[in-house]
Amino acid sequence: MTDQWPKIKGKRTTRLSPWADIIEREIEFTPGSKPEIYHAVGQPDYIAMLAVTPDGTIPIVRQYRPAIEAFTWELPAGTVDAGETAIAAASRELMEETGYPSLKVHPLGTFAPCSGRLANKVHSFFIEAGDKVADHTPEPGIEVRLVKPAGLAVIIKAGKFDSQQHLGTLMLARLHGLLDLPIA
Repeated sequence: MTDQWPKIKGKRTTRLSPWADIIEREIEFTPGSKPEIYHAVGQPDYIAMLAVTPDGTIPIVRQYRPAIEAFTWELPAGTVDAGETAIAAASRELMEETGYPSLKVHPLGTFAPCSGRLANKVHSFFIEAGDKVADHTPEPGIEVRLVKPAGLAVIIKAGKFDSQQHLGTLMLARLHGLLDLPIA
């Protein structure tokens, strides 16, 4: 294929909610070929943060995820609000979900969470967190646990930490030399 192909011949977006759109694209792959229709889910960009507290623990959160009809353990995460930078969203979400302020935020990279079906990006961060604020009230439905890296490895291997995006954030932190996740 040349730089001119494939071509987007048409695009239509249908708003489902403030959190999701269906994007329909009509794609012509080669000159004169019959265009094919592809669908994607449009959502705000995600952010996922691996935070480490001053005592070396990692805050993780447990919450119910209706999409998979189950409770999951995850890294603190969320979406980027309109007009907000991904770094600002990471600091905001860490504070909202865990009560830990961000002292230093290290970008780990921006990637496609599912290049076949999702039209957004996920921004991963490593955050050096400060001490937990005294008056923090957790978000309803979120349980926070502090774990050491070895404890996190046990939870992952037990299948109780099942977000690929968050596993990717952990891998990125490891590749940047910011996390030593032992084999449990």
